[in-house]
Amino acid sequence: MIKTLAAQIKEFKRESVLTPFFMVLEVLFETLIPFLMASIIDDGVETGNMRHIYIVGALMILMALAGLFCGIMGGKYGARASTGFARNLRQAMFENIQTFSFANLDKFSTAGLVTRLTTDVTNIQMAYQMLLRMCFRAPISMICAMGMAFFINGRLASVYLVAVILLAVVLAFLIKRAMKYFQMAFPKYDELNASVQENVSAIRVVKAYVREDYETGKFKKASQGIYDIFLKAEKNVVLNMPIMQLTVYSCILLISWMGAKMIVQDTLKTGELMSLLAYCMNILMNLMMISMIFVMMSMSVASARRVSEVLNEKSSLVNPPEPLYQVPNGEIEFKNVEFSYYGSREKAVLHDINLKIGAGETIGIIGGTGSAKTSMVNLISRLYDVTEGSVMVGGHDVREYDMESLRNQVAVVLQKNVLFSGTILENLRWGSADATEEECRRACRLACADEFIEKMPDGYNTYIEQGGTNVSGGQKQRLCIARALLKKPKVLILDDSTSAVDTATDAKIRRAFAREIPDTTKLIIAQRVSSVEHADRIIVMDNGRIDGFGTHEELLANNKIYREVYESQTGGGDFDEKAGEA
Repeated sequence: MIKTLAAQIKEFKRESVLTPFFMVLEVLFETLIPFLMASIIDDGVETGNMRHIYIVGALMILMALAGLFCGIMGGKYGARASTGFARNLRQAMFENIQTFSFANLDKFSTAGLVTRLTTDVTNIQMAYQMLLRMCFRAPISMICAMGMAFFINGRLASVYLVAVILLAVVLAFLIKRAMKYFQMAFPKYDELNASVQENVSAIRVVKAYVREDYETGKFKKASQGIYDIFLKAEKNVVLNMPIMQLTVYSCILLISWMGAKMIVQDTLKTGELMSLLAYCMNILMNLMMISMIFVMMSMSVASARRVSEVLNEKSSLVNPPEPLYQVPNGEIEFKNVEFSYYGSREKAVLHDINLKIGAGETIGIIGGTGSAKTSMVNLISRLYDVTEGSVMVGGHDVREYDMESLRNQVAVVLQKNVLFSGTILENLRWGSADATEEECRRACRLACADEFIEKMPDGYNTYIEQGGTNVSGGQKQRLCIARALLKKPKVLILDDSTSAVDTATDAKIRRAFAREIPDTTKLIIAQRVSSVEHADRIIVMDNGRIDGFGTHEELLANNKIYREVYESQTGGGDFDEKAGEA
C-alpha cells in the first residue's frame, strides 16, 4: 500500500524533502530561545548587565525571525507537496479506472469510486501534509526540549519524563479505541453518496411518484450512520484535551513548587526555572500534537487502503503480446461459447453458443427479458471475455486484437443511451474526433436524427444538457446511433436502441442501413418483431441458449417461441409473458 501511494509523489519529491528539512531547522531555532531567555534573566537582569541583555536579545530576535522563515518555507513546500500528491493520486486513479473492464467496474460501486476520488484522497492529502510537517516537527521538538531540560536540571526534567510516559500510554489507549470507528466510517460515505447519486439521477421519477419524503428519510438514515460513528470516535478523541490540560497544569505546579524550593536553596536560578516551564509547555504540547497525528493517520489508513485498491486493480482484459490492429471484415463466429459474470461454469448465463454470421449480414436477435441477448453481443467487442470457447471477428479470436482497434471496428449502441454535456456536434464526434460536419450530417441522416436536429434553433450546435435531459428518449437513441456510425465500423450492434423510436422511423433507419452501409454486419437486438422480421436471419434466445436461428418465415414455421412472440404482438398480447411461458 505504502509503495503504491508513494509512487504518486513523482515530481514533488524535492518539496517532500525540503518540508521536513525546514521543520527541523524551525525546531532548533525555537528550542534555543528559552535557553537564551534564561541567560538574559540570570546573566543580564539579575546582574544588571545591559550589554548582555542587548546581545542575547538581538540573538533571540534573529533566531525568532529565522524560525519564522523556516516555518513559512516548511508550510509552503508542505502545501505544494501534499496538494501535488493528491492531484497525482486522483489522476492515477481516474486513468486506471479508464482501463477497467466491465468486470472490474462491477467490483466497485459508482458512489464508492467517487468517494475514493474525493473524500479519501482529501484525507490522504491532509495526512501527508501533517506527516511532512508535524511528524518531523513534533517528535524532534519534544526530544530537543527534553534534552535541554535535562541539560538545565535533570531532577526537574524527570518530572516531564514521567508525565510524558503516562500521557503517551493514556493517549495511545484512546486513539486505539477511536481508530476502529474511523475505519468503519468511510464505507458509510459510499452509502451516503449512493443515496445522493440515485436521488439526483432519478429526481423526475421521485417527483412523479411524490417520494421526496421517502428519499429524505433514506438520506437521513445514511447521514445518521456517519454521525453516529464519528460521534463515538470523537468521544474518545475529545478526552485528549482535558487529560492534556490536567497533565500540563500538574507539571507546572509540581515544577514551580520544586523549583521554588531549589531557588531558595540556591541550587537553581530563576531564569533556569522560567526556561524549564517553557520547555514543559513545549514537550507536552508536542505530545498532544503527536496524538492528533495518530488520529489523522488512523483516519487516513482506511482511506489509503481504499485508494490503493483502485490503483492496484488490474483490468481483467489485456492486449496480447503482439496484437492485431486490423479487422479484415465483419464476419462473426461463436465457437462453443460459455460465459459467466462470475467466471464459474455453474453460474453461466450463456450456454453452448455456436453460430456463424457472414460479413454484411443483418441479424436480428430476439428473446424474453433475461435471455442473455446483451451478454452475448458484449462478447463481440470484448467488453467481457468468454469463460470457455471463443468469439471470432474477421476470422480471428477477439483476444488476438488490440482492444482499441477492435472496439473502433465493432461499434455498440448500448441499451442505456448516454449523451454528454456539450453540443450535438461534440457528442457526435465521440464516434470520430476528426469527423467533418458533413460526415456528422450524413450519419444523422442514416439514423434519422437530422429531422429533429434541423428544427432546433441552433441546429448541430444545440447544447445537450448533462445526461441528454433536453432531448427525448427517441432523439437520444438516434443521436447515439449516428455517433456509432461515425466510427465507420465493420460490425454495428444496436442493443434495443430503437425501443423509444416509432415504428415508421425504425423502418426508415433499417432501410437506410441496408442502402448506405451494406458491407457492415448489423446485429439488431429488439423486443419488437417488426424491428427484426426483415433481417437476413434472426436469432431466438431463450434462457442463455440459442433456441432458433433462421429467416422470419423459417422461424414462424419451426420455432415455437418466435411464433408465440409474433402472434402475441400482432394479436395485442404481451411479449415477455409469452416468451417466458415458452
